[in-house]
This record gives sequence, C-alpha cells and structure tokens, in this order.
Amino acid sequence: MKLSFVLATAISSFFVSSTMGFAFSGQAQALTFSGTSSATWGNPTPGINDTNPIYTGVGSNTFTWGKANLSSGFPNKLTFNGTSFAADINSVFKIADLSYFNGKVLTDSGIEFVPLNINVSFSPPVETSQVFDFNLHLVNTLNDPKDPEKSADLVFLDTTLSNRSFTFGNNKYTLELIGFNADNRQISIKALEETTTTTAIYAKIKTIPESSPLAGLSLLGIYLISRKNSWKKNTKGL
Repeated sequence: MKLSFVLATAISSFFVSSTMGFAFSGQAQALTFSGTSSATWGNPTPGINDTNPIYTGVGSNTFTWGKANLSSGFPNKLTFNGTSFAADINSVFKIADLSYFNGKVLTDSGIEFVPLNINVSFSPPVETSQVFDFNLHLVNTLNDPKDPEKSADLVFLDTTLSNRSFTFGNNKYTLELIGFNADNRQISIKALEETTTTTAIYAKIKTIPESSPLAGLSLLGIYLISRKNSWKKNTKGL
C-alpha cells in the first residue's frame, strides 16, 4: 500500500517543523543577553510567632524588619544592589549583590517570608524589560551568648518560584536563580549578630523548549481523520 498524499504531507511537515525547531535552537544557543538588573521588595508574610511584625522598605531595594531590643540597636536589613551583565544561554552569571545585616530584635516583631521582585532590562537586540518574582525565607534564631554561631540568622532563597517568561526571535526564555555561589546551588547565607554579610546572587537564562513532536502528532491526527472520512465516502452505498 502506498502512502497517501495527506500522510506524506503530514510527515514532511513534521520533519520540516522539527528541522526548523533545531535551527531556532541553534540560534538561541549562540545568543548573548546583556542588560541591567534592579529589584524591589514586596509585602512580607509574618510567621506564626510574629504577633507584632514591624518592617519597612516595601517597594524599594532596602528592606528592614524587627524592632531592635535596645534603643541603640538596629533592625535586620536586606539590601539588593543590581548590576550590569552579559551572558550566553545556560551560562551562570552574577545578577546582583545582596547585603544582609543581622540585628538584635524582639522575637515577636519579625517576619518569615518576603517577596523579591527582580526587574531585568535587556539591551538591544532583545530590548525589553521583565519582572521575575522570587521569595526569601528569613530564619531568626534565639541568641546564645556562649555560641555566636548558634546566634547567627539565615536567609534562604526560593529559586523555583518565578514562572515569568519573555519571547525573542521565536523562542521563549526564562530566568532561573542559581543561588549565592556560581559553582553550586548554595541557597542560603548567614550573618552573625550585629554583622553584615554581602554576597553575589547568580542566575541563568534558559530556553523554554518548543513542543515540536506535539505538532507532528497533530498532523498525524489530521491524516487519520482524513483517512476515516475517505473510508466512509468510499464505503457509502455498499
């Protein structure tokens, strides 16, 4: 039995679609993105024991939380400092610096989570801006005067929250945060009491793959429907 014209067309279209997909993929892999980053902090979420949460800085790049337990003390503070960047697809690059000051605060005045909204302004030829939403988990420990390490507080970065994407050259991309280390997925930092820790935040721009096989299956479905209708037409009146 010879293949019908419809089937031949479907198969041909599938391979053309797949070939074009690979071509676009190759172009995407060769693309370099450049631009600048900035960020603002969102509305935080208190923990179950934070009955009197105190915070400032929503909508800015500096966020403070907690009430200092001494009049001369300072609250906890996070400062996001954006930077310029240039990176190839799937390569790790520095997207910002984060400074974290660990203050001595009252235990009921803290918060547990704070959103981080990173705005990326891409340079030509992409020339677009996109906000990527992430979340930070703030862990405030009880102080132990005999052990500074146990008194250290921590910040955890949720690297999986953002689902934002942008399109360029028929391809879709998204930004993934790697963490606080370019070589491994270090997702937390800590600061001793009344000290500041400053570290880089690393990211990666990834291609969202096209579903070319699904397009091929759709064409095969068209062929099967066509065959069914043809069979009904040829058997009518038998």
